[in-house]
This record gives sequence, C-alpha cells and structure tokens, in this order.
Amino acid sequence: MNPVPVELPPDHPYYGRKLFTVEEANATLPLVRSIVKDLAELSRDVIERRQRVAALLEARPAKDHDLYREELEQVQQELQQDVEKLQGYIEELRELGVEPKNGPEGLVDFPSWMDGRVVYLCWKLDEPEILYWHELDAGFAGRQPLPATTSS
Repeated sequence: MNPVPVELPPDHPYYGRKLFTVEEANATLPLVRSIVKDLAELSRDVIERRQRVAALLEARPAKDHDLYREELEQVQQELQQDVEKLQGYIEELRELGVEPKNGPEGLVDFPSWMDGRVVYLCWKLDEPEILYWHELDAGFAGRQPLPATTSS
C-alpha cells in the first residue's frame, strides 16, 4: 500500500477527507468496534420490532376503540427513538472518517490509498483487525485479502 498522497486534486470525491493507512484503521478499531457493536445490536433489534409491529398492524382491523392502540403508539415512539439513536451511531462513525455499510452485520469501510487510487479497507464486526480491501464500487462481494506487507 502506497503512502497517502500529500493532497488529492480538489475535484476528487475524497478531497479533504480522511484516508486511512492499515495501521491507522487498526488503531481506531477499539472505538469503531464499540460503536459498531452497539449499532449492529440495535439495528437487528429495530428490524425485528418493526416486523412484529407491522405484522400486528396488518392482522388487526383499524378501530376507533382499539384497546391496544395506545400500546402500539408507545412501541412506535420507542422505535423512532431507537432509529434516532442509530443515526447517532452512524454519525459518530462518519465523524471518525469511517463509512458504515451494513448496520445489522457490523460492516464498515475505511477509505484508503492503494496503488495510486482510493479504495476501501473493509472490516466486519467479528474480525480481529483490518484484513481485507475492495475497490470503491466492488462492495463486500469484491473483498480481497490485504497484501502481506500491509497487514499488522
């Protein structure tokens, strides 16, 4: 992996943004792991609760005197609060320069410089360190192992 250029041209999409070396990305993992763990757990929980609420609403006829309406409204308010919490986790990651890709799976990308171009260093919650990279447009399916000289 080449060192990050002194400065990208102003018209480059990553101009002015943090580009990580493998070492820098690995150094941020304790904090990123903590945020991503919370993000993944809450994402899965919100998805599950939304599905249950949708199934309940679908199975119930709309009535003005529904005994459970207030309870469902309460659950929906709590869901909205948790969605706002999820947005907070995403913003925390973005402020660090990390790009969240899949909340429930705990997948994030770290923009990096490799062989004269910007790529992503790819990390998933269950991985001990940064082990993979991919092109900007390749996604998770395009992950490749880091060259041996760049892993820590």
